[in-house]
Amino acid sequence: MSDAGAERRPVDVVLVDDHPLFSRGLALLLPVVSGGQVRVVGTTDDASAAAALVRRHHADVAVVDLHMPPPGGTRAIAAIRRADPLVRVVALSGLAEADAAVEALRAGAAAFLPKTADPELLVRPLLAVLDGWSVLPEDLLRKLLEDAAPTGEQGIADRLTADERRLWRLVADGAGTMEIATTLHVSDRTAKRLVAALLRSLGVATRVEAAALAGRVGLGRGAAQ
Repeated sequence: MSDAGAERRPVDVVLVDDHPLFSRGLALLLPVVSGGQVRVVGTTDDASAAAALVRRHHADVAVVDLHMPPPGGTRAIAAIRRADPLVRVVALSGLAEADAAVEALRAGAAAFLPKTADPELLVRPLLAVLDGWSVLPEDLLRKLLEDAAPTGEQGIADRLTADERRLWRLVADGAGTMEIATTLHVSDRTAKRLVAALLRSLGVATRVEAAALAGRVGLGRGAAQ
């Protein structure tokens, strides 16, 4: 982490991109829009040369285009991180692809941004990754979180609270409304309401269906409480 109270020295950046116009334009714009906080110390259009270039210039950050000729941007990121784990990597892509973002992050990137981003907006992520942050566009982050959510029948169980799972076990074990009310220390009316809410959460219409589903995911009689 950097000292927020100390004056930050310029961030040395290496650009790895096989589109000369984009790379040259970014190299010219970043120092200007950052007010001198960022300086581009090297560029390459060869993914296989990226790690050596970063090491030679003692760069702080590498900005890597993912869609490059073999070995490709993802492998370049991994090679950079192997050569110097302290170097932070910002992955760029022409498309906001969730799969590409996951691959880049797994390879060691600290940020994933679209190439359409304004160079002025790119400065903040460059500084943020040096302070230990990861950066993703909001819509892409939301999609990754949705994709990571549990799915299928077991996913339903994982999304329930401990109290809902306890109620589900009671229903699966054949407990009636009065027994549920007594066990949960609520009124009969509240017990009926809780069961109805549980059925909606499970996506089933009846207690019998709820019991069958509980058996398939291991939440029936004898399951751990």
